[in-house]
Amino acid sequence: MNRTLYTLLFHLGLPLVALRLYLRSRKAPAYARRIAERFGLKLPPLQPGGIWVHAVSVGESIAAAPMVRALLQRYPQLPITITCMTPTGSERIQALFANEPRIQHCYLPYDLPWAAARFLERARPQLAVIMETELWPNHIHQCARRGIPVALANARLSARSAKGYARFAGLTRPMLAEMSLIAVQTETEAERFRQLGARPECVQVTGSIKFDLTIDAQLPVRARALREEWQALQRPVWIAASTHEGEDEVILAAHRQLLAHHSDALLMLVPRHPERFNAVHGLCAAQFSTVRRSGGAPVTADCQVLLGDTMGELLFLYALADIAFVGGSLVPNGGHNLLEPAALARPVLSGPHLFNFLEIAAMLREAGALCEVDDAQGLAAEVRRLIELPSDALKMGEAGVGVMRANQGALKRLLDGLGNLLKA
Repeated sequence: MNRTLYTLLFHLGLPLVALRLYLRSRKAPAYARRIAERFGLKLPPLQPGGIWVHAVSVGESIAAAPMVRALLQRYPQLPITITCMTPTGSERIQALFANEPRIQHCYLPYDLPWAAARFLERARPQLAVIMETELWPNHIHQCARRGIPVALANARLSARSAKGYARFAGLTRPMLAEMSLIAVQTETEAERFRQLGARPECVQVTGSIKFDLTIDAQLPVRARALREEWQALQRPVWIAASTHEGEDEVILAAHRQLLAHHSDALLMLVPRHPERFNAVHGLCAAQFSTVRRSGGAPVTADCQVLLGDTMGELLFLYALADIAFVGGSLVPNGGHNLLEPAALARPVLSGPHLFNFLEIAAMLREAGALCEVDDAQGLAAEVRRLIELPSDALKMGEAGVGVMRANQGALKRLLDGLGNLLKA
């Protein structure tokens, strides 16, 4: 498939795109708003001439934040336009940069030549930076036509994704050849990009900027104060974060098994997607005494589950917990960021499906900072072990911090690469 055929098929598929928006808006009404932006229409006023950063959703927005803050500092004269594709991503961007007047934000229009052109005519960036692996052929081509260098930052490419791209070599090879910098996390991924058609001189192994996460010194202080308020300093508290459909039942079954041995244990369950908050609350409330974090009700001694149904608090919730399970991994979703709990010196648990984070998972596993489980019984057993053997939990937490420290520096390498493109 080449780009012309891809564009034709995209146009033909627009009714399906509209149907998908409608269906998603039934669960998350925000999908029904700002639809014009998705076609490059009714865009907000954008100061031209700066840097455009695309972060598809919440996870990428959070990952991009340290890079964006560093760019603001390095280039005090440039505006930065941040785009995303989801309402939750939009909320997170606006919350992260509410007090920064040089940050501009809108949805990225769909990957149609005329919509991409409208956006670029409005923003007219000097540099485009795409987070991780959100590759859109028409957006990249429209940038190339205008002489705008495109960088892929913190790039990931699993073996499965590489096979998918390889099936459409007529589309993938020209697109990757038009990119000016592909800053990848590992040499394995660098080789996959080269084989798919990226210019070798444009592929650089910079590491993962997620290792450059810095923890606000007040975060653990605030977390301890809230644990004191809950009268839960001696109480075992564990978190299951970024869970997907099909995982919550397993986690709740594990918690039931855990309560048979530690009747005062508290589970903080944090679904990945806000549209699932109500359904997961129903699951929890049917089995356990449950409090919603968004409700502000106190967590008392008889509360067994706290549902984390707020946005932008995940790092704080990790700090509240003694043990962290990271979701998207008991189901074949590929996992989520294991480094946030590791940075807080928490022992990290996950399921076996970690194909989006194979190298990071391997580093943590080899250091003794990560333990993988397959089911409710295995999860309950590991949480129980870490409660009953606090020295093991402490060793795992310290090992995670060690991995973080040993792999920092990716952000500086990425910023230097972007700086070369701005000078060119």
